[in-house]
Amino acid sequence: MSRTLTSPPPPVESTPQQGSPLSNGLKQRHLSMIALGGVIGAGLFVGSGAGIAAAGPSIVLAYAVSGLLVMFVMRMLGEMSAANPASGSFSVHADRAIGPWAGFTAGWMFWTLLVVGVAIEAIGAAHIVQGWLPGTPSWLWVLLFMALFCGTNLGAVAHFGEFEFWFATLKIGAIGLFLILSTLAVLGVLPGTDSPGAAHLTGDGGFLPTGVDGLLIGLLASLAAYGGLETVTIAAAESEDPVRGVAKAVRTTMWRIGIVYVGSMLVIVTLIPWNDKSVTENGPYAAVLDRLGVPGGGQIMNVVVLIALLSAMNANIYGASRMAYSLVARGQGPKALGRVSGGVPRRAVLASSAFGFVAVLLSYWYPTTVFAWLLNMVGGVVLVVWGFIAVSQLRLRRRLEREAPERLTVRMWGFPYLTWVTLAGVVGALALMALDADTRVQLYFTGGLAVALAAVGYARQRAAAAH
Repeated sequence: MSRTLTSPPPPVESTPQQGSPLSNGLKQRHLSMIALGGVIGAGLFVGSGAGIAAAGPSIVLAYAVSGLLVMFVMRMLGEMSAANPASGSFSVHADRAIGPWAGFTAGWMFWTLLVVGVAIEAIGAAHIVQGWLPGTPSWLWVLLFMALFCGTNLGAVAHFGEFEFWFATLKIGAIGLFLILSTLAVLGVLPGTDSPGAAHLTGDGGFLPTGVDGLLIGLLASLAAYGGLETVTIAAAESEDPVRGVAKAVRTTMWRIGIVYVGSMLVIVTLIPWNDKSVTENGPYAAVLDRLGVPGGGQIMNVVVLIALLSAMNANIYGASRMAYSLVARGQGPKALGRVSGGVPRRAVLASSAFGFVAVLLSYWYPTTVFAWLLNMVGGVVLVVWGFIAVSQLRLRRRLEREAPERLTVRMWGFPYLTWVTLAGVVGALALMALDADTRVQLYFTGGLAVALAAVGYARQRAAAAH
């Protein structure tokens, strides 16, 4: 019997990974480090400077509020992914909970976000290396990085896991050392430093120096820094024990976000004035290291940012290829991308890498038009995806409780109340985007992309139902 437009998909169907040609080459240590490393991205090291400049010390509050929202989203996603591990993650859950059009929309929006992200990261990484080796063309480094990580992802999934394991190890070591040094400086026990006390927290215009408007801008900036956490639920589907792997990763999200994000912002705005030009010019982490007298602090952070960018490139090509494969496997994409060899969807890897490289070329050819459009289109994608996650969890939780309660190995806290709070938070963040001129443009472009994909997905769903 064909599925009608109103009837939901079977609630306890076999998970997409059962009988899947994809391998399960990711070990638990890979998954744990992907989860840890996914928290520490270039957006945190570099992008947080703009948030601090906009909000002042209240950026700590902004990161705490947005971090709470992200914790709820990841908990919901963990609940669904532990119950039904799938390489398409939230796209599969939206398909089952809302309908194929929703899975189509969420999946292809996220794919677009990832491949455009690959281009941004490749350009950023090339810029750093070019600074070390002036005279070398940036396109050469972009080509090298694209070829390297395309090749990594064309190999066995364990290769991707191993790269991310060591990238994450380096990032965690760097952020850990930074937090230790900064905390010692805050306490006044680091040699050569005096404790600043609360002088910078309250003495440079107060805790809210730019008012509520600045806090709201900082809130939007902090939300952007959290993108990428969803990749761990995609990777979990190719691990040795998907259910245990995703459950463990999600359960540690709270302390990771609290320590890495909120902790970092707190020590930064405690140690240096929020309006110090070096915060935006050099990045807040480099500014702190320079203030503490760490030799070569700026160059150390350049190395860390480079590692974060390369890690994100690797993860984004992986996530995009698996999302594309999942969509194709469900009949929602070009069949040519669905071929799997050696446990890897190599055509999907090539297509995702190729689009990323084309996006790089567009940044050179049409920086203020086509590439700017791409950047604006993905500006609010994460929020739209989070909205799909919340709605999907509301629907699937009730269904699982009725028909397969044993699959609820991870449960969303305070269901359904906190799910509704999360959904309201997502809607509120989208509304905030409409208040700022720059983010308003992103909201329009992202909305246009969502409407276009939803229309195509709905048309496909009607056509499938007619047969």
